[in-house]
Amino acid sequence: QRSQQLKHSAWLAPAPRHLNSGLPVNIGVLFVPQQEAWVVERMGKFHRILEPGLNFLIPLLDRIRYVQSLKEIVINVPEQSAVTLDNVTLQIDGVLYLRVMDPYKASYGVEDPEYAVTQLAQTTMRSELGKLSLDRVFRERESLNANIVDAINQASDCWGIRCLRYEIKDIHVPPRVKESMQMQVEAERRKRAMVLESEGTRESAINVAEGQKQAQILASEAEKAEQINKAAGREANAVLVKARAKAEAIQLLAAALAQQHGNAAASLSVAEQYVSAFSKLAKDSNTLLLPANAGDVTNMVAQALGIYTTLTKPPAVKTRDEMPPAHEDPQPPATEVLRAEQASSS
Repeated sequence: QRSQQLKHSAWLAPAPRHLNSGLPVNIGVLFVPQQEAWVVERMGKFHRILEPGLNFLIPLLDRIRYVQSLKEIVINVPEQSAVTLDNVTLQIDGVLYLRVMDPYKASYGVEDPEYAVTQLAQTTMRSELGKLSLDRVFRERESLNANIVDAINQASDCWGIRCLRYEIKDIHVPPRVKESMQMQVEAERRKRAMVLESEGTRESAINVAEGQKQAQILASEAEKAEQINKAAGREANAVLVKARAKAEAIQLLAAALAQQHGNAAASLSVAEQYVSAFSKLAKDSNTLLLPANAGDVTNMVAQALGIYTTLTKPPAVKTRDEMPPAHEDPQPPATEVLRAEQASSS
């Protein structure tokens, strides 16, 4: 891989290479490609790192020992098995992105940086997967990648290599576990469908009940308005008509009483009403209050006529001498006494 990278990054006049090691040969004048670092040793000891461009070295004394690429390197992490927290064996692989930050540490800190980082990524992946359950592995892939990158950077700091990111490519689950996961997904979908259906049914019932409630409220308000309109219209007119008819009847009655023999006719009408009312006493209740002479019809008619005559008499005007003093209670008029006797006898 190093020889292929050097071939792709060589300039028009590349330096010759060793046939065995693939490293450039020191011929005194060297052209270092961009984004590469050549580590030079003088007499077996580290001397310096050549910068990109034109460089001069002493033949036979200086030797190019390592060639490090400063570009971002992509490494495929081989598939491996890992056990989750709930004892499920997974086959998982990934892709590692890293870059050489210090060519000196990358050359003398570790024998093979890429192999070391690959092994570190595999062990870190297994340890991180052992902390998570199967469901969390699929939900927390981003956090899992971030934890693996942090663990690799802590260990590879002394190697002069920095891990930029790590991505999990594929996670292979055992067939039985995959079937159970599929059944779980289907059950979860059925559950969501039932929940959504029940919520729809509930909302529908609520809407229907709310509609019925609003309909009843509107119907009651309409009935109330109708009753109010009826009371304000027909019943009010009926009351007015009835009051007017009664007033006219009273006027006619007063005019009839003012004529000749009107009092006799009124006395006869009162006597008939008194007898009719007395005949209906036993129809509405079992408890009766009867006068002592209930069998004497002539007496009853005379009593009714006497009451009518007393009620129609004009009240006598009292003189100042006949009026009771202010500290004494005035005597009730005869009309009130007669009315009280009539009420008690009836």
